[in-house]
Amino acid sequence: MAQHAQTSDQTGANEPRTFRNPGFGRRKTVPHTKGRQVDPDALEEIRALLDDAPRDRALLIEFLHRVQDRFGCLHARHMAALAQELRLAMTEIYEVASFYAHFDLVLEGEEPPPALTVRVCDSLTCEMMGAQRLLADLPEAVGDDVRILRAPCMGRCHQAPVAEVGHRHVVEATVEAIAAAAANGDHAPVIPTYENLVAYRARGGYQHLERCLDGAADRAGVAAEVEESGLRGLGGAGFPTGRKWRLVRQEPAPRLMAVNADEGEPGTIKDWHYLAKAPHQFLEGTLIGAWVVEAAQVYIYLRDEYPDVQRILEAEIAALEAAGLSPHTKLILRRGAGAYICGEESAMLESIEGKRGLPRHRPPFVAQVGLWGRPTLVNNVESLYWVPEILEKGAAWFKGHGANGRTGLRSFSVSGRVKEPGVKLAPAGVTIRQLIDEHCGGMQDGHAFKAYLPGGASGGILPASMDDVPLDFDTLQPHGCFIGSAAVVVLSDQDSVAEAALNLMRFFEDESCGQCTPCRVGTEKAVKLMQRERWDLDLLEELCIAMADASICGLGQAAPNPIRCLVKYFPDEVPGRA
Repeated sequence: MAQHAQTSDQTGANEPRTFRNPGFGRRKTVPHTKGRQVDPDALEEIRALLDDAPRDRALLIEFLHRVQDRFGCLHARHMAALAQELRLAMTEIYEVASFYAHFDLVLEGEEPPPALTVRVCDSLTCEMMGAQRLLADLPEAVGDDVRILRAPCMGRCHQAPVAEVGHRHVVEATVEAIAAAAANGDHAPVIPTYENLVAYRARGGYQHLERCLDGAADRAGVAAEVEESGLRGLGGAGFPTGRKWRLVRQEPAPRLMAVNADEGEPGTIKDWHYLAKAPHQFLEGTLIGAWVVEAAQVYIYLRDEYPDVQRILEAEIAALEAAGLSPHTKLILRRGAGAYICGEESAMLESIEGKRGLPRHRPPFVAQVGLWGRPTLVNNVESLYWVPEILEKGAAWFKGHGANGRTGLRSFSVSGRVKEPGVKLAPAGVTIRQLIDEHCGGMQDGHAFKAYLPGGASGGILPASMDDVPLDFDTLQPHGCFIGSAAVVVLSDQDSVAEAALNLMRFFEDESCGQCTPCRVGTEKAVKLMQRERWDLDLLEELCIAMADASICGLGQAAPNPIRCLVKYFPDEVPGRA
């Protein structure tokens, strides 16, 4: 050490400091700034884009959307500038941006994507209606300056196949229609006709909220009425809504509320249906829920696949705020970025906080420790939609509906081989045969009923012979299925159940967040095994057990359902089975 020090002391004043490393010779070190250097021009662009928005880490995903909307992708220089502006490590920016499917990262030296992207849905119903033909034929039809991507469910399964050109959806899509939309310079979403604030108030809307705000109603009484109605969480979990309100109210203040409008279950169209047609009935139910639990802020987490609904909610939330209808809380719209896992409530909260959508371990439950550690009420769109109507007509009215021993109303999202697909309002407990014949106009001409998914990709597959099972919570579990969000997909004799099961498993593989090994590896290996000419049923069942028993959240736990249902109910279609 003394020799090294002496060497350094003898270094000239104008020379860089050196040291001698025995065995490696001399190494010269020149002082320099370490780490990625921020481009001054990029920093100015980011500052102009963020304007006066608070430099809040929770707004990271919102800021990434701003950058991509403005520049078409996420350049490395802009992410470095964003990291400096938010005082975050670059790893935090990259890990969030790379987690979500709708963000396009362009690293140094890489070419940015074409200015226009066309996404073609290849989830089950769109696959049945010809998505693969579209994906095969589109590159030649639109040219090299348009990027073609396969994409998961876009929430318009009743109009399959569906494509998204920029932010404009093309329904019942053909190659010609998509090419024409791509050639058109306007790729903004088409805003459907909907009931605005004036129209909603003209039919008595917001009177129940006003009674709450004026003191004519009490919080416990409103929660009790909702609980008495039997209204449950209609996003899939089925927890009684009024009871959840009561439990959250028991937690210490301050409390928050989050609305799950990111239901990306293949086959589900009801959220888009209600938000795009009657947003204020949903918003009134939301504001009443916030009043009951005294939530100071409400975060509405909306699928990025719904750009039209985003425009509607932005306009109508501003209108109701101007009308003084939300003095007790603040409605905050947050935009998802293409991650099915964020339909899981704790993953959604992580995303609202500006992070990757990784499900949390429970307990504690989000009602106790939710957004930023505060007790948080989480409800879905349809449950909140029914609240004003229940308060208007009474709990007995809602409970008075039902079939086959069940109570309440359900919005069934029906797609597939029926003549009249769409959102069907029917009594809870209706059977698939009643749903097809009485609400959907029967099967398509030339198609015979073969099988159905009662609850989307996660809910399993049942044969047509089991057409008398009531469709509701708790009625399907004995058969290895569940109702979930009531996304019903109808298959015919012209469809392969084995191919449908493979499509569903590919979806789970794509959408696994990767946090836990059973789901991340299990879905990938299951896809590979299902692509073989002969299935190794013992090995597949081992995978199913691992996924169902050891996955952190419902995605991995439910992923085996299509495999198990195929083996149990459609043994003749299992590849390679004698």
